[in-house]
Order: sequence, then structure tokens, then C-alpha cells
Amino acid sequence: MRQYLVAESETADERQERRDHAGKSSGETYAATLKQIEPDCEVEIVAPADEDEPLRTAEQIARYDAVFLTGSPLHVYDDTPEVRRQLAFMRTVFASGTPSFGSCAGLQVAVAAAGGTVRQMPERMEAGVARRIVASAEGKDHPLLADRPAAWDAPAIHGDEVAELPAGALLLAGNGATAVQAAEIRHDRGIFWGVQYHPELALGEIAAALRRQAGSLVEAGLARSEDVVHQQAERFDELHRSPGDHGLRWQLGLDEQMADEPNRRRELLNFLASLPELDRRVPA
Repeated sequence: MRQYLVAESETADERQERRDHAGKSSGETYAATLKQIEPDCEVEIVAPADEDEPLRTAEQIARYDAVFLTGSPLHVYDDTPEVRRQLAFMRTVFASGTPSFGSCAGLQVAVAAAGGTVRQMPERMEAGVARRIVASAEGKDHPLLADRPAAWDAPAIHGDEVAELPAGALLLAGNGATAVQAAEIRHDRGIFWGVQYHPELALGEIAAALRRQAGSLVEAGLARSEDVVHQQAERFDELHRSPGDHGLRWQLGLDEQMADEPNRRRELLNFLASLPELDRRVPA
């Protein structure tokens, strides 16, 4: 039975706000997805950004089979206590040698903890769907992207992006909006696989994220009004309820890579399948 540690990148207020909109915090979504994939696994959720969260040592983290870092509204380029605690936690994960995986802000935390940089996207957000993601030369044969086609779409909603990967990291995929959509980072004793998009999300959670950020999407010029955002969110909700509805797929411009749950979770499934090969911890 595998034991997983899920680290929420949200603050307490952000966790509650997401529960109010989507029914779960980001960490609770990850835990539910992992339990759906591996019903016998045990999942513990921690909140490293919280001031009262007990600090974990590398030895304690090494007891887990893998660590997962969630998305959140956190900006890792802000020098705040919450960000500093997140980065310290991730450096401890690297020091433990425990394989780790992260999405969206989870990728950004790992990048910054290993010496890379993150910035606000200079032109526009990605909201709802990251379109036409393409593997790099290194990514084409990388196990994280196994069974992906030449180009694919994925759930995404973010206004920050990786500006520069840490030394020695591998760029695995990108698209026209965001150069770093997937990466591998080796740092200290650890290995991290991450994506800027959200393989852990259900379509209904994408709808909830759009509604929650409707005002920001209008300000960013992605929609003329919040009503337009809510209409798009309703389409995602309808497709969540009827994933085989080809009319809805056509309206949203989605194919099976995003509409079908196993394909949407592809990178997460590939990480879990690769854990026996990744878990080769060596003395520092």
C-alpha cells in the first residue's frame, strides 16, 4: 500500500474559498483523484504555507512513496512568509529524495526552490484550456508524456509561468502561450516531474475555477463580460455531466485528450506508474 503526501499550496482562506466554489480545496481534489486511481493508497494532506503547520524533516518525508504539490493563487515571486515556508518545504522534499509531482503553482514552487524563476505572464492568462501543447525533443521519449499525441490540450488556469528553469532541468513540453508546460527537475537528492496544467481536475472543477476568476478573466481581456465566462463555465459543467456529448466537445473545441478522464489524467498516471524507477534514493 503506497503512502502519499499532498502539500496544499493554498493559504487557509484560499482553501475555504475553493471549497465554497468547487466543493474541495486543491489538496482535497488531489487526494480524491489519487484515491480514485489507487483505492488502497493512503493520503495525508499538509499545508506548508500555514504558520502553525509542523515542520517536517527530510527523514519524515522520506517515509512517503511520493509527494504531490497542488495549484493555488500563490505567487512564488512574492517574498511573503507563506511563500518562504512553501519553498523551504519543497527544498526539504528534494533533500529527502522522495519523488514528487506538481501542477500549476506546484511546478512553480519546485522551480523556485531549485533555483529557477517564475514571473507573471507578460501577455495573457491561460484559462480553461491550454491549447496545442507540444513535447520538446527531450519530452518526446520522456515517460511523463508517454501516450500523448503530437499535440494535445489540457485543463489550465494561470496567470504566472516559469521564466527560467533551474540548472540541469529538462524542458519537456510547451505551447504558444507558455514556454514551460512540463518539466523534470533534479535537485539535491530528489526528482520532480511537473506540469503547468491540471491533470488532477475534473471538468466541473474547471467550471468552478472559471466562475471564481470571472472578473480577472474580463480584466485580462479573455472575455467581454462575466456573463460570457459563466456561459463557458456552464458548458464545462454540462460536459462534466455528459462527457460523451460530441456537441459540447465541439462547442468547447475539445477532443478526447481533454474530454476523456483517463487522457486528462495522463501525466499523473504516468508518474504513478513510473514510481518504482524514480524511487532510487541515494545517500547525499
